[in-house]
Amino acid sequence: MGALHEGHLDLMRLAKRSADKVIVSLFVNPTQFGPAEDFAKYPRQLEWDAEMAQSVGVDYLYVPDAKEVYPRESTRLEVPEVTTHYEGAVRPGHFAGVAIIVAKLLLSIRPQVAIFGQKDLQQCAVIQRLVEDLCIPVDLTFASTTRESDGLAMSSRNQYLSEDERKTAPKIYQELQRAQEALSATSTPEQVQTALNVGRENLESAGFKVDYFDLIDRNNFAPTDKIGNTCALVVAARLGSTRLIDNVIFTTV
Repeated sequence: MGALHEGHLDLMRLAKRSADKVIVSLFVNPTQFGPAEDFAKYPRQLEWDAEMAQSVGVDYLYVPDAKEVYPRESTRLEVPEVTTHYEGAVRPGHFAGVAIIVAKLLLSIRPQVAIFGQKDLQQCAVIQRLVEDLCIPVDLTFASTTRESDGLAMSSRNQYLSEDERKTAPKIYQELQRAQEALSATSTPEQVQTALNVGRENLESAGFKVDYFDLIDRNNFAPTDKIGNTCALVVAARLGSTRLIDNVIFTTV
């Protein structure tokens, strides 16, 4: 999607360690934006992005025109189950747009390895299911989220935050960490709900408008009240006009 930052560069560095040649696609995909979303104002800075990619040794940039990618009304790809909740519910049609563009990119370039960041955790689940169901021959790597020094997940949308909002934004990650610490292997369903409710209330008190703050099973991206190795805490909250998402993954039981 362009508007590259250090988090994107970390993905490229990982790619350089994983393959002889690295291709980076730069394409603001219109099919994954809803009518009221920020497609028109989404940052486009090709010259800067090209310099950033070159600085970490990327071999090729793939910068297609929208008419090249979508010469006519495109075939739709729906990825059921993992898109039922959260971003899939809040942003109807979003993941159909993600699925078709990722399929087009993978089938056009035919990479041996494709690397995505875990900040968009539900998107990772969609891509995993897409590749499995369509038997696309690619090895997927999902890399850990790169964060600012205060814990805020790096995102192109962070530039929309005002100075005061930027100071408040790290509260999202702090609440995820607090909730993760509060939940242990022996947590009861009641304790899980209490920890989630506290997270939502603390963010609302800090000035966020919370879409969701929930515990999910990454196998189906559905809410759960059972702690395990397939769990993650996911959050989406609006601060001013900027909508931020983040997550933390449980790795131990």
